[in-house]
Amino acid sequence: MTPLIFASAALAGIVYVLTPGPAVLAVLGIGAAQGRRAALAFVIGHGVGDVLWAVLAILSLVGAGIVVPAAVTALALVCGAYLMWLGLAALFARRRAGGGTSFESARPLARGALFGVTNPKAFPVTLAVFTALVAGQVAASGPGMAAAVLLAYLAGVLAGDVVLAWLVGTAALRAVYRRFDIWIVRATGCLFIAFAAHVLWSAIRA
Repeated sequence: MTPLIFASAALAGIVYVLTPGPAVLAVLGIGAAQGRRAALAFVIGHGVGDVLWAVLAILSLVGAGIVVPAAVTALALVCGAYLMWLGLAALFARRRAGGGTSFESARPLARGALFGVTNPKAFPVTLAVFTALVAGQVAASGPGMAAAVLLAYLAGVLAGDVVLAWLVGTAALRAVYRRFDIWIVRATGCLFIAFAAHVLWSAIRA
């Protein structure tokens, strides 16, 4: 049963990375505009947030009382505010004289790290994954099981990141992006704003 749990955790990490959301939209834009190296830098930076949220999720599951709900709500407010700022920046982006848009990042690694730490879908998704995988077995197996599942999940996240970075650098995708870049960026901005509004409203209600 244990190998199946580890395989499921790794698969869940891959699905988490490739499921459409703010981070996927961001890396698609960066990779299509600036190439695979920039996309890879973004997802490596994003890994900082992936690790942070996964650790918080597993702690909230196996260490009752360690993660304070008020702290999670405060983090959600920060996530929503940052996502709103990104959305507005994308919505009002302009084309540069030398090509590209003003929304492109000169430091994709730093943007990826900040984006990962403020990714609003990370905590609820990882918490749901760990709850489904280990909630009924932690008491019997101890924290070692939870740690092993966490590592398997993060290995899946890393594999998904590599696939995503490769995909966004394909010639066909980059050609489409270059032709419609400003409209794609602005549409992404609208989606970011919608995500941010939902996150902020949920956090305020909580």
